[in-house]
Amino acid sequence: MLHIRLSTALLLATSCVLWTAVSMEMVTTCDNDDNVQRLSCDVGVIAVQTALYGRADEVTCSEEIPPQQLANTACAQEGTVDALKTRCNGKKVCEINTDFIRTSDPCDGIFKYLQTKYTCFPANHVVACEGSSAHLYCDKGQVITVYGADYGRRDQTTCSYKRPESKILNVDCSNPTNIVATRCDGKNSCTVEASNSVFTDPCGGTYKYLEVAYVCDYRM
Repeated sequence: MLHIRLSTALLLATSCVLWTAVSMEMVTTCDNDDNVQRLSCDVGVIAVQTALYGRADEVTCSEEIPPQQLANTACAQEGTVDALKTRCNGKKVCEINTDFIRTSDPCDGIFKYLQTKYTCFPANHVVACEGSSAHLYCDKGQVITVYGADYGRRDQTTCSYKRPESKILNVDCSNPTNIVATRCDGKNSCTVEASNSVFTDPCGGTYKYLEVAYVCDYRM
């Protein structure tokens, strides 16, 4: 259901929202790197376009790698782009440990990499710390379309003021949700509480926050 909502929101935004010029960004993380890939947007939110875990050429991530480990250039793990979209779409910053992607070996004996292409989608971005509420609103005559929502923790800085270190250590707590879209899509304004009672608790003992990306569309 989440993938359907994300695609619908992107389609609506493409046709109904004035786009600013955006460029395609590409990030490549080799298997021998620190295993963390970082996507970020200074303006707008992340919109993953393509993602590959495997190998598509003999040049990328080839330094000091034996030729036989570069030979298969038709190596791609299924489901990579869907996993990246679910994890990163709608966020301003997204860090992915490649262990999250490396769930199987698409080509044994081949040296692989994660390569992601994305744009920065011009959406509104709201963060509400656990125990507070996210307020979404549009100008008169417009309605909300939620692009993505996540309740959890992805870094140690957001919503960290006066919080014990033990409460912000777990940054691998991601819980994409369609609850915000269900409650807010089609409304002019909407308030959603950032709480375990609304979203359940994806990581006990961690202080969480709700992150929402949405666009404002003229009512059809």
